[in-house]
Amino acid sequence: MTGHAKTQAIGPTPRSQTWMAAPARDADLEGFLALLAATRAPRTVDAYRRDLLDLTARVGGPLSAVTTEELERYLAELRAEGRAPATIARRTAAARSFYRHLVLLGARTDNPAAAIALPRKARRLPRTLSPSEAERLIDAAAGTTPRALRDRALVELLYGAGLRVGEAVGLGKTDVDLEQRLVRATGKGAKERIVPLGRPAADALRRYLSRGRPHLDRRHRPELFLNAKGGGLTRAGVFLVLRRLAEKASLEPERVHPHLLRHSFATHLLEGGADLRSVQEMLGHADLATTELYTHVSDRRRRELYFSSHPHARRRGVSKGR
Repeated sequence: MTGHAKTQAIGPTPRSQTWMAAPARDADLEGFLALLAATRAPRTVDAYRRDLLDLTARVGGPLSAVTTEELERYLAELRAEGRAPATIARRTAAARSFYRHLVLLGARTDNPAAAIALPRKARRLPRTLSPSEAERLIDAAAGTTPRALRDRALVELLYGAGLRVGEAVGLGKTDVDLEQRLVRATGKGAKERIVPLGRPAADALRRYLSRGRPHLDRRHRPELFLNAKGGGLTRAGVFLVLRRLAEKASLEPERVHPHLLRHSFATHLLEGGADLRSVQEMLGHADLATTELYTHVSDRRRRELYFSSHPHARRRGVSKGR
């Protein structure tokens, strides 16, 4: 009876005692994230926070005291769970940056993540429009209103010169030479390059500059492309223009974006016989390997064309008489 009474007296364990203790605030982590926030976008900082908090929860100790062996076990767990190589690479990079920060502050003498190799991420082949889809998108911008003339010139330029969206909205009126059919683009690292323009793009720009832009230029702005209020066209504005034209052209609006036209520009050049080095220069790629990715798209398209067109490629089996 006494034992039974004692058991009754103890009763159920209070819920507060069964909860895991909330992780204590990590001053090292918060300091790292605060410094990161000065140079990175909020979404990037949030991603670093999530990755490093996940590491903290897994190792069960102070983040600043993690060893290389603990990091390797953590990454092995992620692989065993079937996490994507891109996820593992991102979390390894987050740890490497955090411990590099501690080393610079003198809080650690070593970076435990420095010797851990990042898993290789599979490079995705860029999606492209077919030549006929590109023509449909351009034709969707037909019209004589100032905005229609601007949209036609914009699409012709993105597809005809392979410009990045930032390069296109950054163009000034003087950056286009319609007589020589050239455009001067300022790319990454403020590097300038000269890209040739096809006749359709030059003609569309000529019409826009003579009959469209003067009606939009209420503020005497230097930008080539202007919005309906007379200000410079923004990146977001370009996305909206392409989405509207894609819908009109019966293409998937969510699939069509400025970089898709740049991908299409490069792929169609290579399919037409352009050499890789010339395409690299027109795209403004610092590394030829980046441009080489488009050769895989071109090769894939040629294979698809072969298997869909050649009689022997289409043939499923061998006739009984042979």
